[in-house]
Amino acid sequence: MSPFKMPLLAALVATFATAGTSFANDADFVLKNKTGYQIDEVYVSKHSSGSWGADVMGKGALGEDEKVTIVFPHGNGACHFDIKVKYHDDNSTAAWSDINLCETDSISLYWDAKNQVSRAVIE
Repeated sequence: MSPFKMPLLAALVATFATAGTSFANDADFVLKNKTGYQIDEVYVSKHSSGSWGADVMGKGALGEDEKVTIVFPHGNGACHFDIKVKYHDDNSTAAWSDINLCETDSISLYWDAKNQVSRAVIE
């Protein structure tokens, strides 16, 4: 192989290696509302950080049977997060801890009327 083609080959290999890494650490996800109630706010924080930060939903509200892509700053390859939602009707909240968002494409939320709790199904 010519010495002029070696740097080009090295650059291409580096580009594909970096691209694969960035997708593997992608923690953004789709949130689906199957609760029967409107969700007004969504918070995502690094697991056990103790701080929720700002609402990351990106739109005014998430109605029943609607979905939204949650995009949030998660840098440094972090994967484990806590998620909290706030419901419109009574301002109640539900939270889930230590979800590996790097292995999650979407999360569906359901209301379990019998046990009076929100349930998250990781998909």
